[in-house]
Amino acid sequence: MLEKLNAFDMAQKQFDSVAQTLNLDPGVIGVLRWPMREFTFRIPIRRDDGSLQFFQGFRVQHNDARGPNKGGIRFAADETLDTVRALAMWMTWKCAVADIPLGGGKGGIIVDPSTLSDGEKEALCRGWVLQMWRNIGPRQDIPAPDVGTNSQMMGWMMDEYSRIVGQYTPGVFTGKPVEGGGSQGRTAATGFGVIYTVREAMKHLKMDPKKSVAAIEGFGNVAQFAAIGFIEMLGGNVACVSCYDRTDKKSYTYSHKDGVDPRYLLTIVDGYGTISKDAATKAGYIIEDGDAWITKEADVLIPAAIEGHVNSETIQKMSSRVKIVAEGANGPVTPEADEFFKSNKIFDIPDFLCNAGGVTTSYFEQVQNDMNFYWSHAEVLEKLDVKMTSAFNAVWDRSVKEGVYMRDAAYMVAINRVVKAMEIRGWLNAGW
Repeated sequence: MLEKLNAFDMAQKQFDSVAQTLNLDPGVIGVLRWPMREFTFRIPIRRDDGSLQFFQGFRVQHNDARGPNKGGIRFAADETLDTVRALAMWMTWKCAVADIPLGGGKGGIIVDPSTLSDGEKEALCRGWVLQMWRNIGPRQDIPAPDVGTNSQMMGWMMDEYSRIVGQYTPGVFTGKPVEGGGSQGRTAATGFGVIYTVREAMKHLKMDPKKSVAAIEGFGNVAQFAAIGFIEMLGGNVACVSCYDRTDKKSYTYSHKDGVDPRYLLTIVDGYGTISKDAATKAGYIIEDGDAWITKEADVLIPAAIEGHVNSETIQKMSSRVKIVAEGANGPVTPEADEFFKSNKIFDIPDFLCNAGGVTTSYFEQVQNDMNFYWSHAEVLEKLDVKMTSAFNAVWDRSVKEGVYMRDAAYMVAINRVVKAMEIRGWLNAGW
């Protein structure tokens, strides 16, 4: 059995290997290996039964050399400070590789959101803002939804911040409902962004999308729209998806002899990505163990659940047919799996490039909030496609030029952009 992954250790190791290649100053390495600021706090709420309960909250701001920190807020029972640190660090690289003027941040609360009523969720959201409002803002740190949170919760958080500062400030949180200052296209952005990068990889690898099959881990927001995009945009087939069942406390893989129909599955899934087993069975779906997704005969693997699931154990179950791994989740591939991909010539699209569609559209939302002028759904997706294609090709070009793995190339592009911003701002001068 594998030891539990420490995501921050993995994030630091990935950075260290590329920092040495770039011959960065040891002082610069020391700065970038760790977040610039960390906040930990306790949030009290009155539960519906009248009891008072305290919840542990976090916010980590990794680096804001290129602009305000940006990153989601997770409500998860297994949340840890190290996980939040890792995700904040990856957000710095993600914003830089996508070439948007933002830094990296991440937040969270240790809680299973499915155990909370709507009123309790709202109280917890407002309590998080009450603890953090002095250190967030449209020019300081702009949170967004992530695992266990949604657009309505961002609406509550935006309202609480606006109430405290005394003025309507929609740009302090992104991922809001469209009716409350959100952006068209935001819901689909991360999943569709994954597919834009898969499309570009297929061009370079001379693969026919219409003859390709994908196996997808997860059925949350990213996986849902990655599945839809793979079928409807590329003309491919989706062999399976997987999801965590909150009732059984375990994961299952769902496949169908004719391929998965994500539009149908959306009609039988709850707000946390759990598919109804009864409804799926009646519709002819085969239900297997949660790890079965990685064993399917597929050309493209899209891990779009949580970190560390493509590792030294699970890669032993992969089909030899796999040509592309597109990291829809944050940190799904461990360093051991990276080495396996390199030796087996499997093309990996690293997470902070592959899933940058969400933060890119969040940036678009912030821009629209500032202008008080909003784009159509088609305009947003067109701008997203341009940004994602440009980001992919910048990394591809660096990979070819340097003869390096795509993840290393993405780090090179991102780290160079962050260091350049630090130099321009004078952060590397004596006495900073």
